[in-house]
Order: sequence, then C-alpha cells, then structure tokens
Amino acid sequence: MVRVVIVGGGAAGASAAARARRLDPNAEVVLIERGSMITHAPCGMPYAIGGIVKSHEDLMTYRPEEFEKERNIRVLTRAAVLDVDVDKRMVAVQRGSSVEKIQWDKLVIATGAKPLVPKIPGVDLKGVLTMRHPDEVPEIKGHLEKAKTVAVVGGGYIGVEMAEVLLEMGKKVLLFEMADQLLPATLDPDTAAIVAEEMKSRGVELHLGEKVVELAGTGHVSKVVTEKGEYNVDEVILATGVKPDVDLALKAGAKLGETGAVYVNEYMETTVPDVYAAGDVVEKTHRLTGRRVWIPLAPTANKEGQVAGGNAVRGRVLKFPGVVGTAVTKFYNLYIARTGLSEREASQLGLKTQSALIKARTKAHYMPGAETVHMKLIAEESTGRILGAQVLGRSQIVAAYVDIVAVAAERGYTVSDMFFADIGYMPDTAPVWHPLIVAARVLSRGKL
Repeated sequence: MVRVVIVGGGAAGASAAARARRLDPNAEVVLIERGSMITHAPCGMPYAIGGIVKSHEDLMTYRPEEFEKERNIRVLTRAAVLDVDVDKRMVAVQRGSSVEKIQWDKLVIATGAKPLVPKIPGVDLKGVLTMRHPDEVPEIKGHLEKAKTVAVVGGGYIGVEMAEVLLEMGKKVLLFEMADQLLPATLDPDTAAIVAEEMKSRGVELHLGEKVVELAGTGHVSKVVTEKGEYNVDEVILATGVKPDVDLALKAGAKLGETGAVYVNEYMETTVPDVYAAGDVVEKTHRLTGRRVWIPLAPTANKEGQVAGGNAVRGRVLKFPGVVGTAVTKFYNLYIARTGLSEREASQLGLKTQSALIKARTKAHYMPGAETVHMKLIAEESTGRILGAQVLGRSQIVAAYVDIVAVAAERGYTVSDMFFADIGYMPDTAPVWHPLIVAARVLSRGKL
C-alpha cells in the first residue's frame, strides 16, 4: 500500500489529496497544513477583511474534519513540516510541542507562495501588514478597523482589491506603485489608465512612479517615506507581490527553475525521484511561447494538484499542458480581465505585435442595462496569431470575453479565425456585432 504525504492544504495540496484518494482507494493519504483550515482561498481575503464574506472560515470549501471523514484522508492542521529526509523518506512534523516523523512513499510539495517583502527600513514595525493565509484575517481586520489613513504599497491585484475594501471601510487610502502604471504585470499602459481613472474617481490617492524607500515610526508605523515625499499613515498593507515558498523543496533537494520557483515536468515531477510539486510553488510552461513562467493562480494550482496526486499513486497518467495567464480582478464594478501576452511582454520576447483597443456595448443598443466595455486584442504582426487580450468593463461579462480569447490563443487562432468564430447572439446578451468580432475586424486593418 502506497503512502502519499502532501504538504500544504490549499488549492494544489487538497486537490492532490482528493485525486490520489479517488484513483487509489487503498492508498494512505496524509495532508499536512500549517494553518487551521484546508481547501482555503487566500484570494478571498480582501472580501473577508471588508465584511463582504461574513467570516474568514467561509473561505474554505471543506472543514478538515469533513475532508478527513468523507475522503478517508488523514488531515493534520496547525502542523509545520520542519524537515524532509529523502533518503529515509520521512518528514518531521511539529504540532504544538511534539514532533512526529511520518514516512512517505510519494511526497507532494504544495507549499504555495509567501509575501514578497521589500528590503527597506521599517518593514518589521507594528502596523505593517502582509496577506498570505485566511487565518490572518481577524488580526488584519482588527488593525484596520482602528485606522483612519491606510497606505497600500503595490498596485497589483491585491493592492487594487484592498483599495476598494478600505474605501468601503471608510478609510482614506493612499496607494503607492513604483511603476508608472497600475497592474504593471497584467495590463498595458493604455488599459491600466482606465483603472487609474476609476480608482481616482472613487477617492484613492494614487502615487504612481513613486518608490517607497522607508516605513518610519516608533514601534508602530506612522509614516511612508518615498523618493518624492513623506506621508502620515496609521497602517500599511504591503501588496508588493509574492514569491514561491521553496524552502521545503530545497531541503528535499529539488531543483529550482529559471523563475526561482520549483522546476517540474509535465507530470509535476521534481528532479528528485518520487517527489512531486504543484501550485504556486512551481513554475509553469507558457503555452504560447514555450517559455518557463511563474504565474501563481488558484485555478492552475487546482489542476496541477490533480496531476500530481493522480501520478503519485498511478504513475504518469496525467499531464499538465501549461498556462496562458488568464486572470480577472475588479475594483468596485469595474471588472478587469486579461489573458495571454501583453504588448510589453510580447516585445520583451522579440515579437512584433499589432493591437486594437475598441469601445463596445455589452447588449444591443435598444436594450436597457447595456454597459461599455474596453476590448484590447493583441496579435502577432507577421502571422495574425492571437497573442492576448485585455478587457475592462462594468459587467461580469468581461470575464467570459477573455475566456474565449484564452481558448482561442492556446489553440493558435488568428485574427481571421476570431472574426469568423460562431459566437452566440441575442439582444440582451450581446450586440449583433460581438465586441470580440469587432476587435478582430479592427485589428485586421481593413482585411476583413
């Protein structure tokens, strides 16, 4: 009987455990999680902090005891894996004051990502908050409830989402981003400008192109110091990104890839025999470029967990084909979606692109409730191959638009293919000329 030990109870780890159990009812499956909950969703933390989600415990799909009983999986919570011995196939697990050594035949490392904390003075002051695990929500919420002015350092997904939450909590919000635009790893400058205008109109004090060099205060943070000035604050949220939590993988002897995340093949195998890794701790293959990338997203982690867990008990029965980098976020009712490559990313890879940024309606012009969407479609200049899209609008439909482009891009669609795609129509769901079709026609430069 094979024993599979999985370290990390988030999206990848829980998915790996469930798949291992399903494919081998006789396997012994052990899931180890450092926090109090499994199947948890860190991406929902801003909404729990803001009270949109009533309790941080609602951010888990299964309670540990349910998962253990219904799936016949041993679940250890509040358990820290101190070390791994590959030769003896053993992990040392600390729970409280006791340490237990657990043998494994197959090991799955799903330790996720951790906050990337800038190396500047003052990051260790009280009132400087980071976000990683839903267990932290009550403490973070307690800090923020007392504050009047809060600085958000970083203009990525978490920074944008937390700015909305803080405004709704009645706070004055200052957002600092050292790049000259919001969402610099996600959007091009033209679409990012739409987000910036929306945030400013809602009351966020944006400081773009302004690098934070110090957090000052006596015991507790009270000031943000940048290259351009000093600002009084009560609390600071560091939203400067995340990095893969590779500590345990390194102890196991696993090789890191060029992105700094764990290197795995399409079977989610590390370079160490019988040791797998999945989720935000590993790098991926970009399906449009073939290059190694690190894009930490929950849907990808779930799929990688399925592959790792299945292969751990059955041996190379599943492959993970890679990603195209599809993601969605929002600021109030402005939904922001993207997939594939931005123009900047394509240029860095030496690809010459052409793009079209259009404004369109989500419904026929005579239907009530129509919203404007900004649709940017990007293609390779020489071949017309679709490389990516960025879609923004006050409707959840933008996520569906970008999902269509994601599938089209990974399947090698050209602009012509997109124009002739048989996309559904009725007046209340889309105009007769669908925004994607219009974008493709504009991008064709008169050829369609």
